[in-house]
Amino acid sequence: MTHKQREKPASGVALPVLEVSQPNAGVVSVRLSGGWSLGQAVPDLADLKGRLSDAGGAEQITFDSAGLSGWDSSLLSLLMDIHQLAIANSIRVDPSGLPEGVVHLMAIATAVPEKKDTGRGKSKEGFFSAVGQKTADFFKAAVDMLDFIGEAVAALGKLLVGKACFRSSDLVLLLKQVGADALPIVSLISLLVGLILAFVGAIQLKMFGAQIYVANLVGIAMVRVMGAVMTGVIMAGRTGAAFAAQLGTMQVNQEIDALKTLGISPMEFLVLPRMLALCIMMPLLCLYANLMGVLGGMIVGVGMLDISVVQYYKQTQAALGLNNLWIGLFHSAVFGVLVALSGCLRGIQCGRSASAVGLAATSAVVTGIVSIVVATAIITVCCNVLGI
Repeated sequence: MTHKQREKPASGVALPVLEVSQPNAGVVSVRLSGGWSLGQAVPDLADLKGRLSDAGGAEQITFDSAGLSGWDSSLLSLLMDIHQLAIANSIRVDPSGLPEGVVHLMAIATAVPEKKDTGRGKSKEGFFSAVGQKTADFFKAAVDMLDFIGEAVAALGKLLVGKACFRSSDLVLLLKQVGADALPIVSLISLLVGLILAFVGAIQLKMFGAQIYVANLVGIAMVRVMGAVMTGVIMAGRTGAAFAAQLGTMQVNQEIDALKTLGISPMEFLVLPRMLALCIMMPLLCLYANLMGVLGGMIVGVGMLDISVVQYYKQTQAALGLNNLWIGLFHSAVFGVLVALSGCLRGIQCGRSASAVGLAATSAVVTGIVSIVVATAIITVCCNVLGI
């Protein structure tokens, strides 16, 4: 018995035909004929489904395409539906009776299984499940960070014994990039911070006739902590993001994998020179930021408070001590290490796509700034306990 579907013929067009038969027990044969194109109404699979349910013990589906006059993706779509139907009924599909091109395309289409976890129709994650997942991710990130810091310390140890593998020319170029190239933005921000501190302080000190102490306020604030903090934030947004983007792009292009294949440690060759460059240049940039901040305060003191340049200079000199200077320089050195580690860590952890590079740069800036704030709080508390 044969189940046959035909569409009402159109003028001069061979319509698609699908016939289902069972030549012998366990085998269901599908005969395809006519012209299969997207402009034609394609037969449905009701007959085939009925035949499979009637056959019960069907083990194989075969095809006969001798009558095909033409085909396009509409035939492939129907054949994929038959393939899915066969999988659902645990029936083997024999595509040998199909045209060679169709067989190749079906092999490509069925080579990779459909991804099931696309998120469509997925039930909403529960609150406790989300909290648990975030907690697990946090501890995993903490372990990864500690592992990265350990590798960085090991690379620094190799540098001290003269066994680190990196090019001195890279270090010189990085010193220029993180030092001289950063002077314009550091100058602008530090000058404005000094102006703001002096202006806010002047408004309050004028009430008591103590305008001269604007020099104390600006000098101590800039030299002890604000110069280092503002320089650290600038470098986190400028240099930390650049490090993450550079290493992230190398990760996408598999350049870091190539270094590992050649037996070269990415930690020594890429991370170590960047960390050294920031550690060397950050104290120098901090000193420059201190100078620009004091200059900004002087502009307000001289322009608004009728304080002479000599008076402002002597008051600043009297207010500042070496303790304040060394504390500020210590802040800056710590911030240099944190910014370099944050940028390099996020770059090494970058995924293998263009969007992942952007995410790595953003994450490097956030991590760097948060680290700077936390480190500032810790150092301030320690200085207060030590009485310095």
